Amino acid sequence: MGHKTGSAGRRLPSGEVQGRARGSRRVPAQTSPCREPLALKALPYHYPDSRPPGTDLAGSYPPRRSPSMSKMRKMRVFYLLLIFLCGAQSYTASRPNIVLLMADDLGVGDPGCYGNKTLRTPNIDRLANGGVKLTQHLAASPLCTPSRAAFMTGRYPVRSGMASRSLIGVFIFTACSGGLPTNEITFAKLLKNQGYSTALIGKWHLGVNCYNKTDFCHHPLRHGFDYFYGLPTTNLRDCKPGEGSVFTSASRWLVFIPLQIIGIAVLTLGVLHFLGLLHVPISVFICLLLLASLILILFLCFLHYFRPLNCFLMKNFDIIQQPMSYDNLTQRLTTEAVQFIQQNAETPFLLFLSFIHVHTALFSSKEFAHKSKHGRYGDAAEEMDWSVGQILNVLDELGLANDTLVYFTSDHGAHVEEVTTKGEIQGGSNGIYKGGKSNNWEGGIRIPGIFRWPGVIQAGLEIDEPTSNMDIFPTIAKLAGSPLPEDRIIDGRDLMPLLQGESQRSEHEFLFHYCNAYLNAVRWHPQNSYGFSTYNAFVFIHLALTFLSLRHAWKMCVFHPLSNTSSPT
Repeated sequence: MGHKTGSAGRRLPSGEVQGRARGSRRVPAQTSPCREPLALKALPYHYPDSRPPGTDLAGSYPPRRSPSMSKMRKMRVFYLLLIFLCGAQSYTASRPNIVLLMADDLGVGDPGCYGNKTLRTPNIDRLANGGVKLTQHLAASPLCTPSRAAFMTGRYPVRSGMASRSLIGVFIFTACSGGLPTNEITFAKLLKNQGYSTALIGKWHLGVNCYNKTDFCHHPLRHGFDYFYGLPTTNLRDCKPGEGSVFTSASRWLVFIPLQIIGIAVLTLGVLHFLGLLHVPISVFICLLLLASLILILFLCFLHYFRPLNCFLMKNFDIIQQPMSYDNLTQRLTTEAVQFIQQNAETPFLLFLSFIHVHTALFSSKEFAHKSKHGRYGDAAEEMDWSVGQILNVLDELGLANDTLVYFTSDHGAHVEEVTTKGEIQGGSNGIYKGGKSNNWEGGIRIPGIFRWPGVIQAGLEIDEPTSNMDIFPTIAKLAGSPLPEDRIIDGRDLMPLLQGESQRSEHEFLFHYCNAYLNAVRWHPQNSYGFSTYNAFVFIHLALTFLSLRHAWKMCVFHPLSNTSSPT
């Protein structure tokens, strides 16, 4: 084989190439007919102790870098490291911890920061003073289940099948086979995929099982939460002895009226038989009495078993208290939330604290009982405010406040028709707005909306633009660095441009409101308008629904008469 050559040196007998010294003249290398084009790749590396005699440092292979070159290299490494650190800091700032606080049935007129002068909510007010308050924040539905489904998915509940076409628009029984579909994507799933630790503490109300009591297909842990502690369904009057029942109307039509009819039938037939006007076999009386006994026995069994079968606490997939006890319940939920924050202080986390307050049955601990000017409702609201304060305090103690986005809201408006048989008002306040829970008047869908993120969101700002609780989904997804799903429509909009003052207008031109699965109202906020110009098309929708023979759903949501019974949500 011929000698190997180098393009910048002379041939050596060993086939190696000696690098030329600085300032030396380039000597054309002799070309061998067998020279390989990639011969340089086979050259051995020369260490200092293997240099040929008489070769100076400048002529060694590889050439020694000058001090200026070494300094430039160090500067480049320094700048690259600085850029990396700045990028890492920016990435961390864009991935805050997320704390979502949701009250149950709290009215927009209840917190002090929304104008209430007698109900004490200092911690909710502190949250508002340190962040942004939304004054046109709207729930996607005036009922618990569909509103929470929209909140979790960023989509109208009719899109996910969580809007009922029957009279009952929510889940009442744990044994219901329905729930949030497994193919729906919640913000918990998105954030979990981005490395967040996720937890739901409190009320779920979006289903549990599909086919049997152990498949848990609708359970929170199937929808992106790593940890669950709370109620799989909801808080009801029937869960607390002595608080009445949400089934008063159903009991009247299914139990008491049939029993009265049977009693009248037995009495009438008995009189006719006694007078000799009609011969009635004794078997008829026996059958009627057996039917009445069967109805009565089933009713008593329902009353006895409803509470243990539907009112219980779960920890992940396990039932830990059955039936549920209300003793220090808020304190227990708060402790779970605080411990979750403490355990995940070093990693990004999502905490969804879904309060049991202030849905009936009302309850509060001894520390808050009989302390409010608004009876038991006020006691429950002030205890919930205490819990909010505990969450804010632990964020401060751990130094996480500046790295955490905190959001406070309610699932819909206050249940202003919640009045006991004794006349005690157990519903909240929707301020100046008409209507309340279960209807789409402003009081039923306008809810508190408070955001706090120190250093990122301006403190003390008030925004009077139409926003929705569906907006939370795209907002926190983007903050966590997660792309939005592309295989479905997301109705929510990212709120950060509005919250940070980069935009002065809401991205929602239209917001649609449904009575269960039926369109009930539309809010229009023209994009080319200036100032306050939001229009509500409400009566026109009613006329259209009537024309389309949807009178039943229309009456159910709009003409909701004052009643002593509670709405089962």
